[in-house]
Amino acid sequence: MARLNRAEYVALPAQEKVEAGPQDGPDKTLRRSNAFLATLLSVLFLTLVLAGLGTAALWTPSTSATEPRVDDSEAFREHLTRATGDQYLLGVGKADITGPVVELNFMGYASLSQIGSGLRQRIYSRAFIVGNKDKPSDRFVYLVLDTQSGDTAIRNGILEGLAALGGDYSVYGQSNVAVTGTHQHSGPGAWLNYLLPQITSLGFSPQSYQAIVDGAVLSIKRAHQSLSPGYLSYADTTVSDANINRSLWAYLANPAEERAQYPDDVDKTITVLRFKRASDGLNTGILACSYLFEKAMASDASAAPGFVAAFSQSSVGDTTPNVLGAWCDDGSGQMCTLENSTCGGKSQACHGRGPEFQKVDLGVSSCYEIGRRVYAAAKTLYDSFDTVATPVQDTSVKFYHTFNDMSYFSFPLPNGNTVQTCPAALGYSFAAGTSDGPGAFDFTQNDNDTNSQNPLWVIVSSVIKAPNAQQKACQSPKPILLDVGELTEPYAWTPNIVDVQSFRVGQFIIVVSPSEATTMSGRRWKSSVAAAAINSSITITAPKVVLGGPANTYAHYLTTREEYGVQRYEGASTLYGPNELDAYIYLSTSNIKYLSGSSSSQPAPGPSPPDNRRNSLDLIAPVVYDNPPILKSFGAVLSQPSSSYTRGAVVNASFIGANPRNNLRLEGTFAAVETQQSNGNWVQVRDDSDWFLVYSWYRDDGLLGSSHVVVSWETESYATPGTYRLRYYGDAKAPITGKITEFSGTSKSFVLS
Repeated sequence: MARLNRAEYVALPAQEKVEAGPQDGPDKTLRRSNAFLATLLSVLFLTLVLAGLGTAALWTPSTSATEPRVDDSEAFREHLTRATGDQYLLGVGKADITGPVVELNFMGYASLSQIGSGLRQRIYSRAFIVGNKDKPSDRFVYLVLDTQSGDTAIRNGILEGLAALGGDYSVYGQSNVAVTGTHQHSGPGAWLNYLLPQITSLGFSPQSYQAIVDGAVLSIKRAHQSLSPGYLSYADTTVSDANINRSLWAYLANPAEERAQYPDDVDKTITVLRFKRASDGLNTGILACSYLFEKAMASDASAAPGFVAAFSQSSVGDTTPNVLGAWCDDGSGQMCTLENSTCGGKSQACHGRGPEFQKVDLGVSSCYEIGRRVYAAAKTLYDSFDTVATPVQDTSVKFYHTFNDMSYFSFPLPNGNTVQTCPAALGYSFAAGTSDGPGAFDFTQNDNDTNSQNPLWVIVSSVIKAPNAQQKACQSPKPILLDVGELTEPYAWTPNIVDVQSFRVGQFIIVVSPSEATTMSGRRWKSSVAAAAINSSITITAPKVVLGGPANTYAHYLTTREEYGVQRYEGASTLYGPNELDAYIYLSTSNIKYLSGSSSSQPAPGPSPPDNRRNSLDLIAPVVYDNPPILKSFGAVLSQPSSSYTRGAVVNASFIGANPRNNLRLEGTFAAVETQQSNGNWVQVRDDSDWFLVYSWYRDDGLLGSSHVVVSWETESYATPGTYRLRYYGDAKAPITGKITEFSGTSKSFVLS
């Protein structure tokens, strides 16, 4: 495959963004938590990109080490003669999955203080369907959820929802549906299948779970309804300043000759897959980035109405958007240690810094800036796509899925040796966290010696579940803090059974990963799959292999054997021992025959993972009732905006409110900006899917049940001057009867100039 010059990121002018109309609105998740700055900063890239400030389904890296390379002039001549590729059955869809935005723990950082208190941006499910035009049963669904990951409970709910639709939807099932997450940590939690990630969210929330499932099914339904013949093509670009390696010490443990094959210690390349409708030549979607891209496409002549852009994560297990590095917030002015990310021997003061870390805004500005950088590169690539993209060829669309139990799973290595994986376990360095979000107590990364840790934790670990000799030997050199794979009371704590899945359309192969792959583990996995595809003649042209995850069930991290030996956070969080990566590679390559164009079968389904949806704990307090203050009514304005503002100012209005958990307003909004037209009518121009319109909720009196909300419009430099007002939409739960009644409030008007 030709190696092409990549489009580099360049700064965009202020006019990069277009004004959003009532239906414009990608995704954004609440950012008003009590969590500390580092908690939010570490998810900048993921959140932002999920928020859409990235590029549509884009994977990194783009070129495997096994691909042949040609000089630039040869590549240029190749592009001049390219055909449009084969036709496929293509569909895209998007739907709201925003769950409870207040009084619920966010998913991802296991921080009890990270509780939602409002909404900065709605989150979405984006569905992409690819099928064989001449054999419609050969199709797959690739879902990208604005969530921390895919999950067993969520996936089971989605499959059940599709089955309930019946008819044409019976073609979608266990084998051909992949559920991936953008890995953002600023969205509602309490929807996972296993106990360990449920602990800090106080269990499992049916409301949070159902919002994701219903929205995901709706996005697939919309994608299915949009199915039509079209073309696929892909291209790569580079973003040089959006990520760095947060575990460089572990990465450097990989062989020098292997590292020398790559220009960077993280993947800087993103791969964009474009969906193009055959009937009118309009583009219907891309897998690369979301919010800014979808806003831009609303006024782009090349894009069809309802254009869908999704961001699909790849090998980002050891990367961070805190591109200024990790620094000690202890007054020393020093960077954290390279080996174990500590300051004075402790982890707590070590925090990564995003590009706008000076702005004390819980990472909001850094988040937006990282996403803008990714968007800029993707948009530049999109504008020249027809001249640089590679068409997807060969009408074959194939997929496979099986479950595999990783508890003492034995398999052969390429050299003939037989090795095994282990029941899931987390090491001591897992509790140290990372510079994106340091852990508590006295744990440190890169520490394989339990004797150097506080002896109290050795006792605690043994009381919870002491690993036996076999497990200790299997997981070595990891010192086991939590033997979670062997904890089953009151139900399974962590998955031992993982999904093994891959998709193929033409020469484009998607490896679906349940774990967060580090940079080098992802490179090895993709290179191995590419080599296996070539050796088995799976594709008619050089294969393009991408990795998508974390997907289907959340299985924590995936490191190389060398990185595992260092036992930083990522190695300590590699559940199944030092051979986990080799096991994933073996499972992918040994099942690659099912991606052959002549294949008409599936592997054995394997052991089913436990389904804990109906027996999960739920300690989350419900909404009891709402009451306005005495002599006040719901929606009444407590504080009005000023009469005039200049662009760039923040406009605030506060209202007597009610708990937003009473009605999630899926596909709707809690807040809006309206502008007055020349005829006097008011038209909505912003809703709470917009990054710059923020909805905050505050509990005033728990006994009375009173609360208030603040609607804040962070007016953009590109906002149209005019007369505006703010609106709030709420739903109140009555005492005694529990009846829920909707209401609204409207601020006075103001002039923006």
